[in-house]
Amino acid sequence: MDNAFDDYIIDFGGVLVGLDRRRCIDSFSALGVGDVDKLIDYYYQGDLFGRHERGEIGDTEFRDALRAAAGADGISDDAIDAAWDSFLTGVPRHKLETLRALRQAGRRVWLLSNTNNIHWQYALTHYFNTPGLGIDDCFDGTFLSYVMKMAKPDPDIFREVIRATGAKPGTTLFVDDSEANCRSAASLGIHTLHAAPGCDWTSEIIKGMA
Repeated sequence: MDNAFDDYIIDFGGVLVGLDRRRCIDSFSALGVGDVDKLIDYYYQGDLFGRHERGEIGDTEFRDALRAAAGADGISDDAIDAAWDSFLTGVPRHKLETLRALRQAGRRVWLLSNTNNIHWQYALTHYFNTPGLGIDDCFDGTFLSYVMKMAKPDPDIFREVIRATGAKPGTTLFVDDSEANCRSAASLGIHTLHAAPGCDWTSEIIKGMA
């Protein structure tokens, strides 16, 4: 891999954090929320979940809609959040160490994620809580779909990251587990690395720095 990248844009779900769709679906089913298997996807969330991810609805409206779907007003916020957060399985330490190494080598690293506030707050508490491997250690800045009110693969989200950071597409690498997201970024001249299942993208980046 070319080592001439000044900026790295890194996805969160499926690239940094592991995902367990089946566990999440089972967790919601246990609360009485049915048919979520049609809405929860590894790459793009549907209907209610997608609106939450794009910031079109907030956490309260999201939870209330799920309670209504289950016909159970007594389901607590914490129970809903726990079911939704069960989608996330953890961030291996070596991935965060790779991001920190990039920054220590003078590269800029940005997070670009289709996510929601519930997942993001969980991630901050559980995955970026190691001294020296916090958000500010690993990233120069974060771009989150629910804050930006847009989501990948919309090219406008990449345009906004480029505009806000001053990164140059020709010296920027985007790492994502979705081919559609990679194609969208590539259409703007951004280099891409498709982190397909089983792909050790950290090794590819480290080799590129050598």
